[in-house]
Amino acid sequence: MAVNIGTIQPIWDSFPLSLGESDQSVSGRENLPVFADIFQNAIDTVKQTDAEKNQAEYLLATGQLDNPAASSIASTQAQLSIELLIQLRNKALDAYSEITRMSF
Repeated sequence: MAVNIGTIQPIWDSFPLSLGESDQSVSGRENLPVFADIFQNAIDTVKQTDAEKNQAEYLLATGQLDNPAASSIASTQAQLSIELLIQLRNKALDAYSEITRMSF
């Protein structure tokens, strides 16, 4: 069975970092999320997937879950969203430390 993944879009087309209104007018990318929006979205995703995992575990423990694989899937999604958030944090801290080491 062949799986069609589609085209791979660069992350900067979806989530550019903006320096302000003047930067948006120069680049032509208006109304796109800034880093704070991306980071908040990642935090919200962690909260949502953790709630879904907890609900699936509760339903599994009480015998109300028809598909036991759903609990495993929810757990994996929660784990991956946490790992993504951690990587975003690490990259932000790396970028900050690089900026602080720059001499102007």
